[in-house]
Amino acid sequence: MALPSSTTVTNQESQLQTLNPTIIPGLPNDLATIILVFVPYSHHSRLKSICKSWKQFFSSKTIISLRQKHLPLSTLSPLLCIFPQDPLIASPYLFDPRNLAWSPLPPMPCNPHVYGLCNFTSICIGSHLYVLGGSLFDTRSYPLDYPCPSSSAFRFDFGTFSWETLAPMINPRGSFACAAAPNLDKILVAGGGSRHTMFGAAGSRMSSVEMYDIGKDEWVALDGLPRFRAGCVGFFVGNGEEREFWVMGGYGESRTVSGVFPVDQYYRDVLVMEMKNGGKWRELGDMWEEGERWKLGKIVVVEDGPSEAPAVFMLDRGDIFSYIMASNSWIKETSLPRKTSDESSVGFVALDGELHVISHLNGVKSKECQGLRQQKRSTMLVQIYHPRTKSWRSVTTRSPFQHPLDFKTAVMCTIRL
Repeated sequence: MALPSSTTVTNQESQLQTLNPTIIPGLPNDLATIILVFVPYSHHSRLKSICKSWKQFFSSKTIISLRQKHLPLSTLSPLLCIFPQDPLIASPYLFDPRNLAWSPLPPMPCNPHVYGLCNFTSICIGSHLYVLGGSLFDTRSYPLDYPCPSSSAFRFDFGTFSWETLAPMINPRGSFACAAAPNLDKILVAGGGSRHTMFGAAGSRMSSVEMYDIGKDEWVALDGLPRFRAGCVGFFVGNGEEREFWVMGGYGESRTVSGVFPVDQYYRDVLVMEMKNGGKWRELGDMWEEGERWKLGKIVVVEDGPSEAPAVFMLDRGDIFSYIMASNSWIKETSLPRKTSDESSVGFVALDGELHVISHLNGVKSKECQGLRQQKRSTMLVQIYHPRTKSWRSVTTRSPFQHPLDFKTAVMCTIRL
């Protein structure tokens, strides 16, 4: 790949030259800027300790925009952002699967009155990371041990490397469907409730739908779901006037077993909101027959393809299924090469057009892992599937977390920087 021309110096590059008298000894600063811009983002935090000029360079607010200007989209670092637990007290981390590098992010702004945030949603647009809603405990509420939903919204700017508080949602919610329309600068949320991870089947449900306008920093209520629904997933299909918002799965009302134990009743249908008709909903019916499966598995959406319709995949009991929109059904795509002993505690995410299945090596049924189980920090296995080539590969990485990551409660999203 040819390097960009260094003859034209932009205002952003001029600012970096002013901050850094000498970036690389013996080279003009404009050429040194171009060279360092190609360093993967996940390495920036470690390179800040090389010298003062490099610390200023990699801490500059313009480094992100320079990478987006000089690097093709395919060469920008596809990163996985992982929230291991409550982001108010624990730092999220960026993971670079290409370079097997980890880098921490600062914790979110702390509220001394709340704790135990979970079931929130994280989503990235451009160089910004959004954290929306969730379920938590509030010391100002009664009873103290009863969780309540959150309406808070936060945004992390990778340019300034800082958090900011946004306008709260109209209705507090956690465990909801969420999707972003980057070209419209809008985020849409649907359904949700107050369920907390400490309580398996408790919590409220809701049907309200809202859209966030990034430019105006305001939320607008839309036509609600036909029924109460929480624990669902959402994504956009199509472009322009034909754009639709799809909602899959989730749970509604609950029933009791022996009149004591509450059990969720999971939905098998799909709901579609037509954005051009003022947000009217239509139902597509059930995705599988009675008894075929208990509930919807873990869902990821691959939007890197050229078609308007994204590819939707589901991880369920060690198998990956592909969703067929025309028939509203699932077909088996492939199976995991390495099965896990605890299938529920597995991370499933789409990154750079590939499906990543993340687990701990001590949870994988393989003789190769026996010698690694005594390590203080857990080793994570990432099994990567390419839908176009139908091929698998795997990598291992040492986790930065002191304790094994619980994928039942961890929140993940992807970003390109």
